[in-house]
Amino acid sequence: MLSNKDIKLINSLSQKKFRQQFGLFVVEGKKGIEEFLNSDFELKALYATLDLFSHKYTEISEGQLKKISQLKTPNNALALFKIPAFQQPQHRGLILAMDDVRDPGNLGTIIRLCDWFGIEQLICSLSTVDCYNPKVVQATMGSLTRVRVKYLDLEKFLLTSGLKVFGTFMDGKTIYKTDLPKEGIIVMGNEANGISLNVEKLINERLGIPRYGRLKSTESLNVATATAIVLSEFKRNVQS
Repeated sequence: MLSNKDIKLINSLSQKKFRQQFGLFVVEGKKGIEEFLNSDFELKALYATLDLFSHKYTEISEGQLKKISQLKTPNNALALFKIPAFQQPQHRGLILAMDDVRDPGNLGTIIRLCDWFGIEQLICSLSTVDCYNPKVVQATMGSLTRVRVKYLDLEKFLLTSGLKVFGTFMDGKTIYKTDLPKEGIIVMGNEANGISLNVEKLINERLGIPRYGRLKSTESLNVATATAIVLSEFKRNVQS
């Protein structure tokens, strides 16, 4: 059974300040929970309406699950996992960096893209949406277990990394005609404003994705879509 205290705690984790206070985040659905159970994330509590897991769980009713779920249609199970301790980033390989990306769905998709393209480190500015936001966790579909997301002072990181920094801009050199290295930092900007002025000053090479539409009237690409194209090109260059 769930106590009122449990319900209050779980519901509070929809807010970043309480996730930070308790060091916990929520994962919903059998597939997503199994991804975390099979990773190095530490399980705090597991609730389910059915016997779905080999792990010990607390059986709850569908009504109780609705009280703690962030989903419109709850999916049989909900788990609490501990937020891992911060680890210093490694200044090597191909690194993706987020400069003030705010939309949970975009960040979740970008984490999945990192997993797909083998990007092990995702660096986020302190103003970027929290990767343990329930909507982000749901959108990653388990990829958060394989991509290490680190929040820090992005400008300081870029200044001290020692790696070449690439940024995406509307007026950048076409990525399809650029010799791309296997190491470096790729910066993707805010959905509405792009890369911030302070970060822009630290970019070594400006990249662009050309528009081929006849009217060329589309303002910009969605940041997750642009990230998919950019990562694909970087990886294609490495393989070729």
